[in-house]
Formats: sequence, C-alpha cells, structure tokens
Amino acid sequence: MNRAHGSTPARDPRIAYFDRQAPTWDRTGPDPDATMRRLRELDGRLGLKAGLDLLEVGCGTGQITGWLADTVRPGRVVAVDFSEAMLAQARARGVDAKFVLLDICGEEPFEGSFDRVLCFHAFPHFRDQAAALRRMARHLKPGGQLLVLHLSGSRQLNAFHQSLGGAVGHDHLPPAARWPALLRPVGLEVREAVDRADLFLLKAEAGARGGTARQDSCIPH
Repeated sequence: MNRAHGSTPARDPRIAYFDRQAPTWDRTGPDPDATMRRLRELDGRLGLKAGLDLLEVGCGTGQITGWLADTVRPGRVVAVDFSEAMLAQARARGVDAKFVLLDICGEEPFEGSFDRVLCFHAFPHFRDQAAALRRMARHLKPGGQLLVLHLSGSRQLNAFHQSLGGAVGHDHLPPAARWPALLRPVGLEVREAVDRADLFLLKAEAGARGGTARQDSCIPH
C-alpha cells in the first residue's frame, strides 16, 4: 500500500480503496492480535534482530510497526505507504518509527539504505511489481535482505482478492516458483521460499554491491 505524488495516484484506484478502509481497518481487516501471535511464532525465521535498519513497505495502519521497532532497536524503522489515511492511523499509534507517504512503484526521490526491506501483506497491491522490486532492491545494503511475508499462501490469497473484486480483484501474489526469475534482474537471490496454505515467506539477498542501481545515502530522519 503505497502512494505516488502529483497526478499518478488518481490513476490507481487502490489508493482510494485503502483510504476508505483505513478508519475501520483494525476492526474489519485481519485480526491484529492473531497477526501478532503468528509473527511471534515466526520471529526466529525472519532474521530480524537488534541494530538492523528496516524499511517497511506498505505499513498500512501500522499494526506491526511498533513490534518491528522494538525488535530492531537501536536500529531504525522507516515505514512507507501510499495511503494518507492509512498513514494517519499509523502515526496516531505514537510508535518509534519514521512514517513516509511513498509510492514504491513511482520514481520520486527517496533516500536511504537498509539491512532489511519488509513487505508484509502488501506486495500484491503494487500496480507495477517489477518497478517495486527494482526500487526495493536499490534500498538494500550489500548483503541485505528483502522479506515478502503473508500469513496465507499465494493460491489462497489470490483467490481471496479475486472474491473481493473491485480495485483489488486482480491483485495477485506470484507463486514461489516465479520469484527467482523476478529477482534476478534486480540483483537479488532467493535464500528461502515457502508457499503453503498458511504461509508465504520469501527471503532474498542482495549481493556484495547491493541491489540494482543502489545509491549509498543516509537513512531519512
């Protein structure tokens, strides 16, 4: 869930969809308590630890941002989304993270390099998934990892989005077998891929020079 500036957002109906959902998302969307229980069960597999700098792409209402900040502190969390309404809910939590209005599919400037880039329950909603991968790879430090995580498999998730229809009806998560070919052009290599009914977890690593076209810069303050 990420937002572009200027005229681009008007062409992406997902933004309006998530703006409408934002005020009630924590009650009508995935159960936050159940989500956190699952994440804590997966904690050891995600490779998140103190001192890592993390970019959360598609943070929504910030349901897990506080947990991420606690996990990586004194590392920094920057959380981005394309929905202003979702970000308003996230900022209201008062967690120790930097929230940025950003469309990961766009080309507006964004500086920062990170040890981890996490897309949790977000990747299917990127209108240009190849562009999103290029941009996320660019923000990885050498040896950094991209994590794409869903608490259901690609088949189950894609069927769910199709049942919803409308702005998200065609938002699909590529199955695990397709990811090596998707990641190779951006300089990332798959380290782990799980795609089963109750979990999708993709871990990919940047090479010694980082992802494609990565630019060294400071994390935004």
